[in-house]
Amino acid sequence: MKEKTILKLKLNTDPRWVNIAEKNIEEILVDHAWCEQKAASTGISMIIHYPDKTRLVDELTDLVAEEWSHFERVLLELRKRGFQLGRPRKDEYVVQLLAHVRKGGARERQLMDQLLVSALIEARSCERFKLLWQHIADPELSKFYYELMVSEAAHFVSYVELAKEYCEPKLVEERLQELLLIEGEIVTNLPVRDDRMH
Repeated sequence: MKEKTILKLKLNTDPRWVNIAEKNIEEILVDHAWCEQKAASTGISMIIHYPDKTRLVDELTDLVAEEWSHFERVLLELRKRGFQLGRPRKDEYVVQLLAHVRKGGARERQLMDQLLVSALIEARSCERFKLLWQHIADPELSKFYYELMVSEAAHFVSYVELAKEYCEPKLVEERLQELLLIEGEIVTNLPVRDDRMH
């Protein structure tokens, strides 16, 4: 049965993911670190492209700082365990989601899609962090993922609210529902991997 959640995800993560992820925690932490770096970079990119949108600039400035602090915290968890950062890797989940950001048309429509795709990435990360918090045996990592889960949920809400700030809220909700279905299909079709956060 699907859990009720503010994240509105249409599909829960395959429960096998957390079991195999825990056995390969070095790869999961490396991938997680790069996910945080990319999240910070995405926020910076939106600030650069939409400097005229004051609320967006202000909120994403705070979000970028928080995402970068998460990158630093994941790096610390790697170091504590004697692991190296490792190289960045392609996130097929994010690539497929970004393919649904509509090109051309009104500038605000493209911004809405960018914000909503970012919201969904945060939502899926939050859901995965919740699984790690609830099931991982390492108590230190469990606490760590609880704290990040709370933060990612807030980021999801922020992105959706920003979309509604700059576009008609009804259109935002309709587009969010479309993208939620697409996101569920992407997750369904991707293999369950032990070296990826998504």
